This record gives sequence, C-alpha cells and structure tokens, in this order.
Amino acid sequence: MSESPPTTPVCYRHPGRETYVRCTRCDRSICPDCMNEASVGFQCPECVAQGRRSVRPARTAFGGGETGRLGYVTKTLIGINLVVMLLSIASDRGGDAAAGGTGFGGLLGGSTPLTEWGAVLGRAMFLDGSIGGVAEGQWYRLVTAMFLHYGVVHLLLNMWALWVLGRSLEAVLGPLRFIALYFIAGFGGNVAVYVFSAPNQMSAGASTAIFGLFAATFVIMRRLGRDTSAIVPILVINLIFTFTVPQISIAGHLGGLVFGALMALVLAYAPRSHRTLVQVTGGSFLLVVLLVLALFRTFTLLG
Repeated sequence: MSESPPTTPVCYRHPGRETYVRCTRCDRSICPDCMNEASVGFQCPECVAQGRRSVRPARTAFGGGETGRLGYVTKTLIGINLVVMLLSIASDRGGDAAAGGTGFGGLLGGSTPLTEWGAVLGRAMFLDGSIGGVAEGQWYRLVTAMFLHYGVVHLLLNMWALWVLGRSLEAVLGPLRFIALYFIAGFGGNVAVYVFSAPNQMSAGASTAIFGLFAATFVIMRRLGRDTSAIVPILVINLIFTFTVPQISIAGHLGGLVFGALMALVLAYAPRSHRTLVQVTGGSFLLVVLLVLALFRTFTLLG
C-alpha cells in the first residue's frame, strides 16, 4: 500500500496559495498578503484585530481621550464663532455696526439684529413695543450669547485667547471634558450677567468661557505640579481690563472665571477610582446650581 503524498499547507484565507508561515497566535497558515509583522514572527489579520480590541485606548491624566491633542474641538468652536460673526454682519443691513461701533477702540463694537436676538438680556421692551429677555422665556440667550460678538476686534481677541488656551486644555483634558469645561464656564458667565446685571443691559461674547479657560489653566497646571508664574500676570491684566474698560461685563467675566475654576477643580481632582462618575456628577451639580440661580432671578423679575 503506497503512502499518500504530503499535503502542502495553504493560506487559510487564500486556499490557492501555498505557504509554510504560521500565525504565532492561532497557528494558522498565512500567505505574504495576510502576514502582519509582530514582535515575534507574524500574525494573521484576525489575531491583529482581536489584539487591538483588547488594548485599552490611551487616556490623559484626567481621563480624556488622546484625540484631544489634535485640537478638533477648539478649531470647531473657533469656526462656529467666525460663522456667527459673518451672520451677524449680514443681519445688519446698514453694515456699519459690526465694523467698530461705539466700544473702546472698536473692542465692543455696535450691536446687530443678531446680537440683539441672542445676547443675554434679563427683561426689556424693544422699539416695536414687545417685551423680551430670559425672564420672558428666551432661555436660549444664556447659550447663544457665548457665540456672539460686538465687532470684529472683539471676536479676534477672544478667538486668539481660545486658540492659545483651548488647544492646551483640550490636549490635557480630552475633547468631551474640554467641551464640558467650556460650556459650564460660558453658561456660568452668562447666568452671572443675568443675575447681577441690570435687566435691560445686553451682554454677549465668548469672554465668559475664555475667563473660565484662564482659571482652568491655572488649576490644571497646579494639579500637574507645573509652574503657574506665566499665567498669573496674564489673568491679573485681564481682570484689570475687566474693571477699568467701560462697557465690559464684570459679572460675565467673573462668573466665567469662578465656574470655570470650579469645573476645572472637579475635572482635575476627581479620584482615579471613580473619576468619570465624580466628574459627571460634579459637572451636573454645577449646571443645576446655575439653573437654580437663573430661575430665582426670573421669579424676582416677574414678581
């Protein structure tokens, strides 16, 4: 009885291809097209994919994703502000309000129909006799105001600060945590304007969120044990401008500063064992506090 000829091994994915190479993990035969170089030998595509799924994604020191290093959120926020500025200019048929207006060297510029629609306003009567404001149910103003600006110079100053501060914070915190920080700071500043400013006074600008980023940068650097001597003078200078330059919203800047710092403390000092839970709970608590303050102000104005 004659022996059967030895069977030549073939690739498990390409049966027509002979091969003598085997996957170091599953021991299946693989051809050159299916070989993935490993630390020892080669692996098949399925084992490589399985290995990638078993590897935990890299995280920052505060639990954020590594994609924050690309600065996508910061760039998106800047893009949104630029688009809204163009819409604001387009809404002003006269075309001169957005070019400079009556602010400090054009810093605060003039208002446009879009800024009048979306700026923080407690309660006031408009020229057409209608009454509007947050107290009248226009709660969207507490959010839209952080994307509106009085003039191009006002916009560029805030966007420069966002570009400098935002990329660093987003890289350290990750995209989602950075978004939460930016929103809480901006929303907190706008609520402060609503609560502490005259009800007929309008306010808008990303500076509420920017001041929150200043405070967050200080908190994060302290948490990481880094030198904060560079950020303190910049923050002090901005506070001096806040109190000395006419028509700047003191309440908005200080509100953004305080709530940005509080949110940064939550993100930076959450215990590692329950980090995400503490961060979400802390952020939610700050949001509830802001909503309660806004509701109290509403009852005061309507009462």
